Formats: sequence, C-alpha cells, structure tokens
Amino acid sequence: VQLQASGGGLVQAGGSLRLSCTASGRTLSSYAMGWFRQSPGKEREFVAAISVSGGTTYYADSVKGRFTISRDNAKNTVYLQMNSLKPEDTAVYYCGSHRSGWGTMRSRLEYTYWGQGTLVTVSS
Repeated sequence: VQLQASGGGLVQAGGSLRLSCTASGRTLSSYAMGWFRQSPGKEREFVAAISVSGGTTYYADSVKGRFTISRDNAKNTVYLQMNSLKPEDTAVYYCGSHRSGWGTMRSRLEYTYWGQGTLVTVSS
C-alpha cells in the first residue's frame, strides 16, 4: 500500500486546514487509519484514528474538540479536519494504515504503512 498525504501548508493561529490521505495499490476501506505528527527533535506522536467503518474515532487529548478525522471509502480517502490551529500543532503530519484494526490505535508500532508526510506550519 502506498499512502499519499496532502493538504498541508502555512496558516495563522486560529485558522483551519484539511489534510487528505489517499492510497494506491489497495483500497483504504480495508484498514483502520490514523494520523500522526512529528516535530523536529520529537518522536512521532498520535493525533487521531478511525475504524474501518468510520463509526469509531480516537483523538489525542491535545487535539480533541479541534480536529476531526473522517473517511470516505468510496473515494478511498481519509481526512483530518484541523480547526483552531495553534503554533504547537506545527509538524509534519503522516497518515498510516493500521495493521489489524485491533489495539490501542495510538501506538505508531501498530501501523504498517505510512505516507510521506505533509508539513503543517502554524504561525502565531
């Protein structure tokens, strides 16, 4: 599975962005999916995840209430809507496909395939 993340950019604090994750080689509808982010000098951290059906979502406390993960299996795409962005949200954002759909959903070790990342920069 090759994942492609897009939608990053430069935005002012308080603004919004929507990230997209698409796949080639296999349909995303077979996988639970997650978004992670990584800032310079920091480990990749969990942001949000969504079940195969889209009926269950998971969020890091730091983004709960501001970010929304969703999926459109017909379009083979997973989204991350990011509102009320803060400078501390600045990072490279990665989408990943979960190895099984069962687990904490919050550990990067549970994810098998990753996209190349898209940079989000939030200015103060």
